[in-house]
Amino acid sequence: MSQSQACVGSEQIPGIDVQQSRRYHTTNKLPTVKDSPQPVEEKVGALTKIIEAMGFTGPLKYSKWKIKIAALRMYTSCVEKTDFEEFFLRCQMPDTFNSWFLVTLLHVWMCLVRMKQEGRSGKYMCRIIVHFMWEDVEQRGRVMGALGSLAAGVKSQQACGMCMVMKLVNSYILKKNMMFMTNNFYAAILGYDEGILSDDHGLAAALWRTFFNQKCEDPRQLELLVEYVRKQMQYLDSMNGEDLLLTGEVSWRPLVEKNPQSILKPRSPTYNDEGL
Repeated sequence: MSQSQACVGSEQIPGIDVQQSRRYHTTNKLPTVKDSPQPVEEKVGALTKIIEAMGFTGPLKYSKWKIKIAALRMYTSCVEKTDFEEFFLRCQMPDTFNSWFLVTLLHVWMCLVRMKQEGRSGKYMCRIIVHFMWEDVEQRGRVMGALGSLAAGVKSQQACGMCMVMKLVNSYILKKNMMFMTNNFYAAILGYDEGILSDDHGLAAALWRTFFNQKCEDPRQLELLVEYVRKQMQYLDSMNGEDLLLTGEVSWRPLVEKNPQSILKPRSPTYNDEGL
């Protein structure tokens, strides 16, 4: 399905001033595997290769606990430095747990793309970021389930036996939803990876399938998301890889800004001799 078929009937979003004449954010040259930043090649010994072939992680450039702390900070940046309300408003998304997950997934994916360029240490950091993400998703799901059970208990005033049944049901629903989100996560990562290496139409198609769940009636929303991902990836690529591995500090450009094609110079993070 083409983009013109997917998004028709453009209307003005109430309370939002969006110019109809805003141009698509395009790059002068399409990124290819050759042009994209390549992962850092590291020389590893035979013992390290054997260790990693067995499913373990060999010695890295920095200690694993430093990378884990940096990974936690980077994931925290995805959920605490992102303006979710603006995403919900601009993209007309309901304020639900699933919408939160879709916005978080998009930012986590951009971090994964950036850190995969940092060799074995970066790939290890990617695994830790995903680990922290699923821990957070499960915790938030349990809290929401507990609140739902509490509300149901207040309304119905049922006995403790019924409360236990509700907990079992909520646990089953949470497990089922976690499996569903896991499948969507890997499908989204694959689709976004293909989209970022394609032109803006390819990236828009990936966002339409995953972020908008094939439901978009305003092409300006797709335009806005394509513009956001392109400028954000340029911004992340301009950050120093060593600083990202040691600190994990990531800042995000606004969803809407006057000059989205400008290249901002990121601030150098500060950390002590131990990388904290």
